[in-house]
Amino acid sequence: MRVVIVTESFPPDVNGVAHCALQTARHLVDRGHLPLVVAPATAAGPGPDASAPCPVVRVPSLPLPGYPQVRVALPSRRVAAALTEHRADLVHLASPFILGVRGMAAAARLGIPAVAVYQTDLAGYARTYVHAGEAAAWRRIRSVHAAADLTLAPSSAALHDLEAHGVPRVRLWPRGVDTVRFRPDLRDEALRRELAPNGELIVGYVGRLAPEKQVELLADACGLPGVRVVVVGDGPSEPGLAEALPGAVFLGRRIGDDLARIFASLDVFVHTGPFETFCQTVQEAMASGVPVVAPAAGGPLDLVTHGHTGLLVPPRDAAAVRDAVATLAADPALRAAYGAAGRATVEGRTWAAVGDQLIGHYAGVLAARKHVVAA
Repeated sequence: MRVVIVTESFPPDVNGVAHCALQTARHLVDRGHLPLVVAPATAAGPGPDASAPCPVVRVPSLPLPGYPQVRVALPSRRVAAALTEHRADLVHLASPFILGVRGMAAAARLGIPAVAVYQTDLAGYARTYVHAGEAAAWRRIRSVHAAADLTLAPSSAALHDLEAHGVPRVRLWPRGVDTVRFRPDLRDEALRRELAPNGELIVGYVGRLAPEKQVELLADACGLPGVRVVVVGDGPSEPGLAEALPGAVFLGRRIGDDLARIFASLDVFVHTGPFETFCQTVQEAMASGVPVVAPAAGGPLDLVTHGHTGLLVPPRDAAAVRDAVATLAADPALRAAYGAAGRATVEGRTWAAVGDQLIGHYAGVLAARKHVVAA
C-alpha cells in the first residue's frame, strides 16, 4: 500500500501529532508498505530527516507568532505533487487544519481516498487563546473531516464531540505506547537525589508549557510539605510558570531514553490540561509504573481508571489537584498499587497493535471505495 501521511507536525518537533505520525510511518514500513510524509519545513532547514523511516517532503513554513516552536505551512504545490509522484493509494491526514486541508483538497481532486485523524482540540484552543472562535473552529473541523472517507478519533470523548458537531463516519483509533522504552525498572535513585535532595516526594508534569495546558494548577501542590514538583517541557508559558510554581524544578525539553528515566523516577505524575483528545504522557507514565492524577475530561477518561490506576479530578481545579497529590503522598502502598495497575493496563497497547488497527481502517476505506466504483 502506498500511503502519503500529510501531517501538521513531524520530528524533530516534539508533540503528540509529530510522535503519532512518526510511529505510523515506522509501522507502515515494518509491515512492508510504502509511506511518504509531507510536513512543514523546520527552523533547522534542510537535513532534519536523516533518521526518518521513509522519505519526507518538507513544505515551506513560518513560525506561529508568539509560539515559534509551532510552524505553519505556507501555500505550496508540493502537496499535490507528492501525492501524484508517490502514486498514493491513500492519504492519511494527521490532525488536519492548514497543511491537512490542502492535502484533503488534493486527494479529492485526484480521487484518492483519505483518512483524517483527529488529534487536536482546536475549539478548546480557540477558547484559551482568543476567548472566542469556538464555533468557527468547529465549522472548519467539520468541513475538513466531512470530506474524508473516514475520521479516526483517539478517545471516546473526542468521538462524541465529533459526532455531536456533525462529523460523519467517525471510528475510534487510540494511540500506542512504547512499553519497552517506558518501564518501571528505569527508576534512578541518583536522579531522584538530584531532584529531591531532602527525600521529597517527586510529582512530575511532562508536556508543552502553553496556556491550554494550565500547568499553573500545580501551584497548590508546590506548597505541600515534603513534595517536590518537577516540570519537563518547554513553551511560551515557561517564564510565567517559573514564578507561579515556587520551588519547582524545570528540566526543559527531554526526549527518548532520558525522558523515560525521568518518568520512571517520579512518584506521581500529574497532567493538568483539560483539552486533551488523548494524552500520550498519561500512557507513558502508566507504562513507567507511576500513578496518575489527571482531569476528568477528554482523553484521560479512557486512560485512567479512578481509584485503580490513578485519580481523576475536576478540570481547572487547583485544590482538587493538591488534594489528590496529598492523598497519594500519604500512602506509599496506594501509589505502588496504582502504578502496578497502570503498567498492567497498558502492556497490550503497543504501537504495533494499534498500527495494525490503523491498517485495518485503511483496508476498509479502500474496499468501500472499490465497491462504490464497481457499483
